[in-house]
Amino acid sequence: MNSSELWHRYCQHHYTSEKLGLSLDISRMNFDDGFFNITASAIARAFCQMDELEQGAVANPDEKRMVGHYWLRQPSLAPDPGISKEIHNCVVRIKNFAADIHSGGIAPPSGGKFKNLLLIGVGGSALGPQFIDDALRHHNAPMKLYFCDNTDPDGFDQAITQIGSELPHTLVAVISKSGGTKETRNGMLEAMHAYEAAGLEFSKHAILTTGVESPLEQMAKEQKWLAIFPMWDWVGGRTSQMSAVGLLPAALQGIDIDELLAGAAAMDTATREHDVRKNPAALMALMWYDAAKNRGLRCMAVIPYKDRLVYLSRYLQQLVMESLGKELDLSGNTVHEGLTVYGNKGSSDQHAYVQQLREGHHDFFVTLIEVLNDRDGESIEVEPNVTSGDYLLGFLLGTRDALYQKNRESMTVTVNEVTPRSVGALIALFERTVGLFASLVNINAYHQPGVEAGKRAAGEVIALQEKIVKILSDNRNREMTAEQIAAVAGLPERVEWTYILLRHWVANGRFGVKQASDGSPETASFLAVKD
Repeated sequence: MNSSELWHRYCQHHYTSEKLGLSLDISRMNFDDGFFNITASAIARAFCQMDELEQGAVANPDEKRMVGHYWLRQPSLAPDPGISKEIHNCVVRIKNFAADIHSGGIAPPSGGKFKNLLLIGVGGSALGPQFIDDALRHHNAPMKLYFCDNTDPDGFDQAITQIGSELPHTLVAVISKSGGTKETRNGMLEAMHAYEAAGLEFSKHAILTTGVESPLEQMAKEQKWLAIFPMWDWVGGRTSQMSAVGLLPAALQGIDIDELLAGAAAMDTATREHDVRKNPAALMALMWYDAAKNRGLRCMAVIPYKDRLVYLSRYLQQLVMESLGKELDLSGNTVHEGLTVYGNKGSSDQHAYVQQLREGHHDFFVTLIEVLNDRDGESIEVEPNVTSGDYLLGFLLGTRDALYQKNRESMTVTVNEVTPRSVGALIALFERTVGLFASLVNINAYHQPGVEAGKRAAGEVIALQEKIVKILSDNRNREMTAEQIAAVAGLPERVEWTYILLRHWVANGRFGVKQASDGSPETASFLAVKD
């Protein structure tokens, strides 16, 4: 297209909402003129399914539960008045608790105020809070946030070392719906050990967000933790940012959670619109559908041109990939559906993988995120009449144009500024887009059998570990190969796991295991030399 035709297409396919402070440009996506007519019935069905979801339909067949993250920012929509009341009361409790922490009404036993928050969670219990922390953290925030979001011993040590002498003034937030998530359980036990080693009473520093009547809730009550907040079974981890999972750490950081909720609620209202042209989530979902189904573009590069939004791609990885990565569709057909998300930030990506995006394998489309406001206050000129923010916009437009020249597709989401309201709106926009896209491709976005399979496999590894330890103990000082040990365990098919476990124990001095002879995995021998 020539410049005049591109300008016309831009004007024709540009969504803008002054109320939301957001616009969406889909003009550089390669849909044709008849696309919206062809997909009219499909998106109409998606709208109806989304309406049913918000009205309380059972959407997670594995757990037989509703999916109600939309109610979190508009409790009056919940199908049960009791749920509405619970949501409202939880938000009030969060704000009151944060106020008590900030004022010193709830204080550490050593005196003074809590200065830090150590958040222990995994997946949606950490990615949302990390995104919000990086996007909205203020330089004079009342609390500094640290994370333990894995079961990596070195990661625990790093977090505790960073906190250092301020451990007595550090609040610990443990987040786990079931109470049985091993990464979170391990992080909690590591934190308990660190506090005990420092002569501190962990329960006087601990708060919990968990499912009602979970084993973890019972433990926290018995140990008299400072506070317990609910995780409802109708809120999935990847859509939990507007629950206590995300609102509690945000409030403790001094972020206006009312504005977060208001931004999400405003976007929800806009994306309930059944007129596609007036619904940014429907437009995005249709662009995903057209790119993936018609052109096989199964990857989405998310590039925000704002440092504060660098964690957006990580947050969207779970939201999009866990929701959409499904083997079977709702009819039981094998479809291997999914959309791979990756990204960093602009203009850094222009020095990283934009080269491949422009000239390499074409299996992707790009979502560019633009923020109109450069900074609080005026900018200096780095050249006559040119600021660093002018360059940032230039890089964005340059990337968009460079991609178009090679027939590489992109869309651009623009927000006025990075605020609690705009971030809340962005979260809600992508949540709704995921739901609508799932309907378009006939999959269930609200269960995750693949994740559960991985957890079960991890449990099998730990069970095997117990068997191997006993075998080595019963055969002390006897050299054995991995194959021999696996055979004695009655699990010859797990010889590879056996070798990898043995190698790990040798490296970490576990169970007195030594490698008796060098060699390949097939010939290396091991033995236990002490209890």
